[in-house]
Amino acid sequence: MTQNGHHPRAVDIQNISVYYGSYRAVRDVSIPVEKNKITAFIGPSGCGKSTVLRAINRMNDLVPGARVEGQILYHGRNLYAPDVDPVEVRRRIGMVFQKPNPFPKSIFENVAYGPRLLGVRDKNTLKEIVESSLKQAALWDEVKNDLDKSGLALSGGQQQRLCIARTIAVEPDVILMDEPCSALDPISTQHIEELMQELVSQYTIIIVTHNMQQAIRVSDYTAFYSIRKSGEGKEETRWGELVEFGETQQIFTQPQNAETADYISGRFG
Repeated sequence: MTQNGHHPRAVDIQNISVYYGSYRAVRDVSIPVEKNKITAFIGPSGCGKSTVLRAINRMNDLVPGARVEGQILYHGRNLYAPDVDPVEVRRRIGMVFQKPNPFPKSIFENVAYGPRLLGVRDKNTLKEIVESSLKQAALWDEVKNDLDKSGLALSGGQQQRLCIARTIAVEPDVILMDEPCSALDPISTQHIEELMQELVSQYTIIIVTHNMQQAIRVSDYTAFYSIRKSGEGKEETRWGELVEFGETQQIFTQPQNAETADYISGRFG
């Protein structure tokens, strides 16, 4: 099924605003996220890119006073409809965080955790899931003889790949990554970038990154967000807004907006 002659959308963000209490942190963001593509969110700190990312799998629900206006459609259903279970949303739309966060359990149990929660009990099935998830996360060869070792004993880059394996194990179809390489060294970063490019044949990936070179290297589409201000001094309010969205190549070579051009050429941010 295609919409308007485009590829099918994995997620369709339609005019969303995110509030914390009465404060509107991000306004009026609309982004069509295409299936089996990598979409990057870039922009200065505080522009709302992580807030929008977290809205996609309802992580903002966990913040007191947070609410979302507008619609996020996933397979045509609004994720914020009253009958939608946020836990199920987070299974289908997985999340990898900035700082690798393995559970204080063995490598095996880190990956088996989600499937066990979903009721998988059969030992052989769990073994197969763990092996295939670690293989997909390009970690199997390094850990296959150490599956009983604590996930916390791995290096930073390995921990992040373990977290990706843990996410994959519950069979999501969208993976959100919130600056997944910002805590990693250049070699580990390269591993994660290569991994993303392999995974995108099976998953839709949305990545928040501070690193514009990373966006250029890995993403198919880029959304540039910026900060808006009104008022002065104590009366000043700031919020994030989407400035421009398009194919990555176009955003970085022929931005349609002067603010985008300034940001990517390093004139601000």
